[in-house]
Amino acid sequence: MFLTISMRGDAAQPATDLGFLLHKHPDNAQRFSTSYGTAHVFYPQADERHCTAALLLETDPVALVRRGKGKGRGGAPDAALAQYVNDRPYAASSLLAVALSSVFSSAMKGTCHARPELPGRPRPLRVEVPALPARGGPDLVRSLFEPLGWKVGAEPVPLDTRFPEWGDSRYVRLVLESGTLTVAEALRHLYVLLPVLDDAKHYWVAPDEVDKLLRAGEGWLPEHPEQKLITSRYLSRRWSLTREAMERLELVRLAEADDSEVEDIDNAVEAETAAEEKPTPLAVQRRDAITAALQAAGAARVLDLGCGQGQLVQALLKDVRFTEIVGVDVSMRALTIASRRLKLDRMGERQASRVKLLQGSLAYTDNRLKGYDAAVLSEVVEHLDLPRLPALEYAVFGHARPRTVLVTTPNVEYNVRWESLPAGHVRHGDHRFEWTREEFRTWARTVAERHGYAVEFVPVGLDDPEVGPPTQMAVFTLRTEKTEKTEKTEKTEKTEKEATAA
Repeated sequence: MFLTISMRGDAAQPATDLGFLLHKHPDNAQRFSTSYGTAHVFYPQADERHCTAALLLETDPVALVRRGKGKGRGGAPDAALAQYVNDRPYAASSLLAVALSSVFSSAMKGTCHARPELPGRPRPLRVEVPALPARGGPDLVRSLFEPLGWKVGAEPVPLDTRFPEWGDSRYVRLVLESGTLTVAEALRHLYVLLPVLDDAKHYWVAPDEVDKLLRAGEGWLPEHPEQKLITSRYLSRRWSLTREAMERLELVRLAEADDSEVEDIDNAVEAETAAEEKPTPLAVQRRDAITAALQAAGAARVLDLGCGQGQLVQALLKDVRFTEIVGVDVSMRALTIASRRLKLDRMGERQASRVKLLQGSLAYTDNRLKGYDAAVLSEVVEHLDLPRLPALEYAVFGHARPRTVLVTTPNVEYNVRWESLPAGHVRHGDHRFEWTREEFRTWARTVAERHGYAVEFVPVGLDDPEVGPPTQMAVFTLRTEKTEKTEKTEKTEKTEKEATAA
């Protein structure tokens, strides 16, 4: 198996920096023993303008079979010949991915003690794999790599150039080019996607493969459009492992959307109390504020609109004052995770009668949502395009018309207090907008006036004297004839007092 990684450079940033990034000196040809053969690293070219590092993996199919003693993949009697006659020595596969992680482990982690400033810089990179099995053809290769910022060349390899009528083989010659990725990111992409394209693991897939996938997929896999296919193929379609990986990836995505850590939202088991008290996560403060507002409103039957994985539903179930809690989300995957999180299949009959999960879009009216005491839109509105907000407003305030509606959303003014958030960036890539306090209050007052609600505003989290709280919450209360008469009377009395004083 053969793979090359090339980098262009100039006098200011010489291409030979690739040697530092890979932790392999360009002047040396090095050799490494792996579980499946011998890996060789050498540099066909290394100068200021262009540097190429090559990885050659020599495998012995016979030794692999003997080591496996007929067990695992390819060990069935009807596959006996295929164990010895196969493409393992030539075509990039999971074995090459294992060699990448073994030989370039420090490079994949993005560390370089000799030149610590190098790993974080995007580089003009070119990766070539002469023979890559691609079950799905060039189109699948492009759909896997292009969303990650690669320009993809995937040229099919003909079965036999002398007989073009035979067509193409399942192999492609892969060429990847990018100027926006670091070397560490490139290696992690290859580590995951090479075995995905081969659609075969040449070793036993143990549960720790889930951890390996999530480590290598950090920062790109949770949002990849082909996430499900990647996860399933990487884990050899083992259903239990695939389900575990998908659930953990969903937790990562939802944690990012909730501005919190995975550990904070996946808190079915309480962590050990630390010697030093840790600050309460914002997600927990938000749920506490919502619960308190629902209790103050005297709500018993509550809708959690855009419930995600069901954190708020789980919190409300602990309070017997809430007799019916309905979680609504457009994502069936999120609802499935919420169901498992709540343990609905093992819940007692009385407790199960209090909770219900529904699939539905908040952009459309839904008669199932009518007649409830309260509805919660927690960190939901910012995920909608602004032109779609009026549809949500009418579906909730105009059609469902609960007595109380709670809406929480990030306060963009507070973003300057997040040390890890680059200037000018929203808190999550899926946020279509983030409002200032004035923008949120203007929107909320307009909605309240249009649909017959009164509205008050509550800070959630530390209320910074300069930029306000990290989360802002609006509490909408449906006006009644009695409420409107009282307000008119109070306004009239105030006007008369002011006239008398004048």
